[in-house]
Amino acid sequence: MELAGNTFFFDWEVALMQWLQGAISGAAASAVSFLSAFGEELLLIAVLGFLYWSLDKKLGRYVGQNLLVSNAFYPMLKNIFMRRRPYFDNAGIKILRPVDPDADVYDIAAQGFSFPSGHSSSAAAVYGSIARGTGKKLLTALAFILPFLVGFSRVFVGAHYPTDVLAGWAIGAIVVFLVPALDRAIKSRAVFFAVLLVLTVPGFFFCRSNDYFSAMGMLVGFMAGTVFEEKLVGFENTRAPLRMILRVLVGGGLFFGLNTLFKLPFSGEFLSSGTYAALLVRGARYAVVIFLLIGVYPMLFRLTARIGRKKPKEE
Repeated sequence: MELAGNTFFFDWEVALMQWLQGAISGAAASAVSFLSAFGEELLLIAVLGFLYWSLDKKLGRYVGQNLLVSNAFYPMLKNIFMRRRPYFDNAGIKILRPVDPDADVYDIAAQGFSFPSGHSSSAAAVYGSIARGTGKKLLTALAFILPFLVGFSRVFVGAHYPTDVLAGWAIGAIVVFLVPALDRAIKSRAVFFAVLLVLTVPGFFFCRSNDYFSAMGMLVGFMAGTVFEEKLVGFENTRAPLRMILRVLVGGGLFFGLNTLFKLPFSGEFLSSGTYAALLVRGARYAVVIFLLIGVYPMLFRLTARIGRKKPKEE
């Protein structure tokens, strides 16, 4: 299914992006491009995995919940405004870091729409949630610095207009305050999850881009996984460095391995077709993967319980 999209921007946005791409080059350009990683899936999964599996399960749930709601909400706005990415309509702007490097850079279903910036929203949601959840001044400072760097990078690499980034920051910030407020106000976990679904499920009726279905799959898997873990697993966090590292590395490997495994029954042509059936399969795949990682994978932690544990001294 081909998507066309809409073109709208301020002249100053294009001028600024062209100036940035002309002024920054070489190693500096590579460094600025790399800053986008602080708002990308790989690093955010590592951060959430470290928090949830190793450091502080409660904080990990808090941060993950806010992130996934943000990630489900901003694609709905993308599919309402359907703003084409800057490099689609401005020959003077190059795309230096595509959202999906394996797909055609002009495939909107794969690369997503431009407004708002998902990287900026995710960065604001994750780092803002960590700051609010811990109350530490250093992390509060990083909650402003890292999303700013991510947003600046997204403008420089040609993936977003500046107004996309501003909107992304706003969405992430709103979620950081709104979702925890709802959680406190609604005493029933089932009712709270139902409210989140009511707010995000409407996208199934009009969204036709990968990012929304990925996010909704993750959100559903996260909800089911947390309930499963609470009732049937109840794992404990660890401060043993080796176990902390092992949990994150194995969990990250499982995320990418399971995603690859669940693609095998389908052809590459079908998965990249952009049809509604392919999008539903994508959502289902992410739901199962996240459920397994949040709820089932921690059952294996008992097998590594002795790693990094100090031996008792002999008397």
